[in-house]
Amino acid sequence: MEIKISVIIPVCNVEKYFARCLDSVVNQTFKDIEIICIDDGSVDGSMTIAEQYAKKDSRIILIYGENKGPSAARNVGLKIARGKYISFVDSDDWIDLDFLEKLYNAAESCGADAACSEIQRPHSSSRAPYKLKFEKSQVLSGVAEKFKVLDLPMRCYIWNKIYRRDELERQGLRFIEGMLFEDIPFTIRYIFSCKKVVTVPGVIYHYWVNPKSICRDLKDKTQIDMLKARADFIKFSRENHIVCDEKVYVKSKTFYRFFGLVVLKVYEWETIKKYYLFGLIPFFEKRIAL
Repeated sequence: MEIKISVIIPVCNVEKYFARCLDSVVNQTFKDIEIICIDDGSVDGSMTIAEQYAKKDSRIILIYGENKGPSAARNVGLKIARGKYISFVDSDDWIDLDFLEKLYNAAESCGADAACSEIQRPHSSSRAPYKLKFEKSQVLSGVAEKFKVLDLPMRCYIWNKIYRRDELERQGLRFIEGMLFEDIPFTIRYIFSCKKVVTVPGVIYHYWVNPKSICRDLKDKTQIDMLKARADFIKFSRENHIVCDEKVYVKSKTFYRFFGLVVLKVYEWETIKKYYLFGLIPFFEKRIAL
């Protein structure tokens, strides 16, 4: 069987959610896939679940390893992937059953290097659970157009897309190991350099925020790596003349609260700080010397 898509899933201590994830992948309407599950040092029953699924489905490949983070796990998956396209799925998320079929057909029909789905955050109490939604299918080729429609870098997620493996190899892209928010440098470089991206409305990647995720366990590192990723994008965008909304160039945000109420917000750009009373009313700004 020719492998059209390699689905790469890093696995680390997600036994509560992992069966839901695997059910959504093994039951895809698109069958010509391989499913690469990379153990990232799980100490719970996650890999036992993977082993049970692998006994029933020969498309599942299990790789065991130490805890080095999702970037390292994905890089291991990329080394052995054989599919024409690569898909990344996080082990606590799930995808619509026609997700891969629709993205593959869309990419093939227009010769795109990537196809991009909508994103829904199903547990959200918000009236707007969509993190990304498309009104229509579009083939995007200009850099500004790609970044605007895909809402980059604000929506720099790797997992709501499929990527051509030969284009990944051409660019020499891999994930920065040991870094959180590794999606940002990876996604902006791929989308910037590839020729065409197609949007696919009506198919959803379901993004579940795990309360025990690594980002929530490592609060200090989360803040540091977010600033690193933001600085990387600012540098990359300046070097490559990418024009985005001013809000994406904010280097840091500081909130000051009194009895739980936000009384002051401070936003810092490269050359200016702006102060907002109650987070809404601009009342002062300060120039920063470079």
